[in-house]
Amino acid sequence: MKRIVLGLMAAAALSVSAFAADDKPAVIYDLGGKFDKSFNEAAFNGAEKYKADSGVKYREFEIQNEAQREQALRKFASDGNSPIVIAGFSAAAAIEKVATEFPDTKFVIIDAVVEKPNVRSVVFNDNEGSYLVGVIAAKASKTGTVSFIGGMDVPLIRNFACGYVGGVKATNPEAKVIQNMTGDTPAAWNDPAKGGEIAKSQMDQGSDVVFAAAGGTGIGVLQAAADADKLGIGVDSNQNGLHPGKVLTSMMKRVDVATYNAFKDGADGKFTAGVNVLGVKEAGVDYAADENNAKLLTDDIKKAVESAKADIISGKIKVHNYNTDNACPYK
Repeated sequence: MKRIVLGLMAAAALSVSAFAADDKPAVIYDLGGKFDKSFNEAAFNGAEKYKADSGVKYREFEIQNEAQREQALRKFASDGNSPIVIAGFSAAAAIEKVATEFPDTKFVIIDAVVEKPNVRSVVFNDNEGSYLVGVIAAKASKTGTVSFIGGMDVPLIRNFACGYVGGVKATNPEAKVIQNMTGDTPAAWNDPAKGGEIAKSQMDQGSDVVFAAAGGTGIGVLQAAADADKLGIGVDSNQNGLHPGKVLTSMMKRVDVATYNAFKDGADGKFTAGVNVLGVKEAGVDYAADENNAKLLTDDIKKAVESAKADIISGKIKVHNYNTDNACPYK
């Protein structure tokens, strides 16, 4: 009996070892780097949590230019890494090409749809999360003027802006919403100085709440708002702690959960391809509330935003998605 037990234990150990050896996840960050305090860092946090929970290390790469997306994908796939998570809509063409070359490798793209049998596409209803922080902004504003700063001028970011305007206007139809984009190239994701300059211009026009959906550029926006004793709204990751008491809230986009789930599903043999759409109902987007903004979120604000959240989940509120028609009906 002892020999049988020992034999079973040895077989189990070999099985676990083989399983661990096959578990080779990887993540590729978009321009701006993994410590952008926003979109990329959310992916990093998800990967780190998986490593902490499983004890499995992952490979990572921070691209410095457009060409490196395809190079990094091909390198990781050639080395046997799988699943490979890549952050950012700009990776769609590279994934489509490399996924075809490596049909047995599992790929995950965040913020775009690639229809391949070995690709999971994770997209978020950013308009819904932005609607919620728009409600909060309108309630918190003392001037009746709030603003939005986007990173690169693309439909994805226009969707953030549209949802934000929708939430603001539903809460205060008389409110004014100033909107600016940082640029029309990928450099717009990582220009904190320019973000700060745009924020100052908006505040000079009366904005006292500034929402930035601009990756690393948003760090400059939040800094400028705090310096001017105004309120900023963070994005993707919880940025409330960057300037406690000066960041009204953050529009949470659970890229961390998408990354973690991709790694875990790959390890558990439960990986599925196809499109995953994550909105308020699926807890894919939300607003952040913690000790850093507790004094800013009054009972009146919390009541309003929770009511809006419940109505989005029930379907009573349908937030327009800019990507459906490249237009925003909220004025």
